[in-house]
Amino acid sequence: MSNIYDRGVVILDFGSQYTQLIARRVRELNVYSFILPPETSIDKILSLNPGALILSGGPSSIYDQNAPDFDQKILDIDLPILGICYGLHLLTHYSGGKVSSTGTGEYGFANINIFETENLFKGIKSPAVWMSHGDQVTKVPKGWEVLAESSNGVIAAMMNKSRSLVATQFHPEVHHTKDGLKILENFLLKIADCQPNWTAGNFINEQIEKIRNFVGDGSVLTGVSGGVDSTVVAALLHKAVGSRSHAVIIDHGLMRKNEVSECVEALADGLGVNIHAYDESKIFLSKLKGIVDPEKKRKIIGNQFIYSFDRIAMSLGKIEYLAQGTLYPDKIESGVSKGNTSHVIKSHHNVGGLPENMEFKLVEPLDELFKDEVRKVGKELGLPSKLIKRHPFPGPGLGVRIIGEITQERINILQEADKIYMDILLEDNIYDKIWQAFSVLIPVKTVGVMGDQRTYENLLAIRAVNSTDGMTADWFDMPSETLSKISRRIVNSVRGINRVVYDITSKPPGTIEWE
Repeated sequence: MSNIYDRGVVILDFGSQYTQLIARRVRELNVYSFILPPETSIDKILSLNPGALILSGGPSSIYDQNAPDFDQKILDIDLPILGICYGLHLLTHYSGGKVSSTGTGEYGFANINIFETENLFKGIKSPAVWMSHGDQVTKVPKGWEVLAESSNGVIAAMMNKSRSLVATQFHPEVHHTKDGLKILENFLLKIADCQPNWTAGNFINEQIEKIRNFVGDGSVLTGVSGGVDSTVVAALLHKAVGSRSHAVIIDHGLMRKNEVSECVEALADGLGVNIHAYDESKIFLSKLKGIVDPEKKRKIIGNQFIYSFDRIAMSLGKIEYLAQGTLYPDKIESGVSKGNTSHVIKSHHNVGGLPENMEFKLVEPLDELFKDEVRKVGKELGLPSKLIKRHPFPGPGLGVRIIGEITQERINILQEADKIYMDILLEDNIYDKIWQAFSVLIPVKTVGVMGDQRTYENLLAIRAVNSTDGMTADWFDMPSETLSKISRRIVNSVRGINRVVYDITSKPPGTIEWE
């Protein structure tokens, strides 16, 4: 195993909605993380040579009949462990303490009283943490000491110093815990013996080796959508196998205005590889005719991508491999994770929408990365800033931003409106302050008045969110002057739209995309 994995962190996932955030936060500290099911054996864990183990939170009580458990032999080895919420309860229970349900829990922000500042809380300035629990520790195990309590008298953190076992009732991984990253750093780099080997440069070197070993002398077809992920994949494949990597842009008719031509030009200059662009828009639109269900749309688009790639690959010679920009959140939301606790939120065209009989072997070098990690890799590869900073764009393109049936007329309307929206964000120096912004065409018509005449045209929603990993997102507080400019210019310039609304829903409860 290469240095990129050396002394990383194994995370046992007990079904917490925050497990992936734990992994993301650990990596933010340049320590690699593995997410594994809770039943993973001690032998498997030790084979990964971890520097520490983290037990995630979870929705269960440890006393539930089917509550998830772990290999108790873990407690017999000399390995630093951090238990979070449910993980705290497990460590307490198996160490001889007691966990009880008092009938009242803590949910949301809480302030804690810190009693010890030499270990977990060294250098911590803020007592604000995020709680989400029903059960609590009512008897501290022998050998453990309380490090902090909440203002309600609930044990917030405790530690067995002789064993390097630490546990928190609160969630240090969420951004609501003000000094959460520092708390994790204290555990990983001070209490545990983890190594900060997880860097963009090390990742690139590791993936190049993996790609070369997997592909051998074969050729790879890289699907480029114009977004950051597929662009980085194309750059990585070119660096790994050179001329045996063929970057292909499929114009499915659902790209942003002028995006295909701009991508071809930018990628040719930025990557130095041959870029092949193919107009498949008529085929895609014919397959989508009359389809309104979002899941059917995604699967149709995903299937047709593969069929188009298959045909195109034959024209390029013998190509056995297909590379694509699948990210970790894509796999999570599609129910494809290392544990068995994920629900399918939506299928992604490059995860849940692939046909079973496809002819390619998949190459997915980014499938354990979050979006901001991809941007770091792109920067390390030397990609232009314009490409790296581009907002995320879904593989199905505008197909998931046109609610209801997709027609050429509706595509044209949305392309024009979205172009205006992006132009204004750039004009007002707001684009780089937003993680993702886009327009959504809604199958609702509203009454308006233009030039003393009644109009009955389409409703357009615009959305802008900030996020670090795509797992959660907060709506962006757009300046009212900018919102006004966007609305006026779109309504005055785009025939077919007479009303613009702004989406202020966070994730959760909503998703980032509408479909």
